[in-house]
Amino acid sequence: MKPVIGIPLRYQALKDGRPIVYMSECVRRTIQSAGGIVYPIVPVQDVDYFYTKGNEFPEITKEEICIIDDMLNFCDGILFPGGIKFTPFDRYILEQAIEKKIPVLGICLGMQMMSCYNEDINLNEIDSDINHKQDLDEGYSHEVNILKGSKLYEILGVESLEVNSFHKYCVTKNNIYKISAISSDRIIEAIEYPSDVFNIGVQWHPEISYSFDDNSKKIIDAFIKAAYNKACSKNKTIESVVE
Repeated sequence: MKPVIGIPLRYQALKDGRPIVYMSECVRRTIQSAGGIVYPIVPVQDVDYFYTKGNEFPEITKEEICIIDDMLNFCDGILFPGGIKFTPFDRYILEQAIEKKIPVLGICLGMQMMSCYNEDINLNEIDSDINHKQDLDEGYSHEVNILKGSKLYEILGVESLEVNSFHKYCVTKNNIYKISAISSDRIIEAIEYPSDVFNIGVQWHPEISYSFDDNSKKIIDAFIKAAYNKACSKNKTIESVVE
């Protein structure tokens, strides 16, 4: 049995200006390589996702909530990928994932959304001598320090690692998610929800370096394992009801 990984689609515009929703091919390949089944979670609001500003999106309606809930019933894990903006759609998915104890992995923008999903957006533009926005997928940008005692440290077993980096904004401390990694310039690089459920956000992109970086592989594989365990528990519940 393979776990079903729900992935909210992201927003972009073609060269002719037509907006599209999409999933990164790198995300798809990585999740499949790690043993997951990819399940696209499509946007439900009837708005122009690309050209609408993040703070101008309407709240989701009761009908839209029902549609999202139906899609989440299929998911054993949720991966929030990178992108250019997040919306009430993303926030609601995370809220439900926490409530239903669905494992979550947030990447770049996904982590930024997780850091402020239940409060006003609080992101700062980075001002640092360290390069946090590299040009190419290959290679690393800087070192990240992992906090001992964190779930991320349990997964990686190292106090520091080299990471890639593709972001211009950084998160600030919040009252829900705990900080689990920082860079030498004090930028928050990873956060995690204080529970037994896998719910971790990283500012770098382990899906890009999954095939050649051991630490990236450990993060993705730990997420897939948590989703697999969730799938097993769901099946046991269904079996007990049928019996």
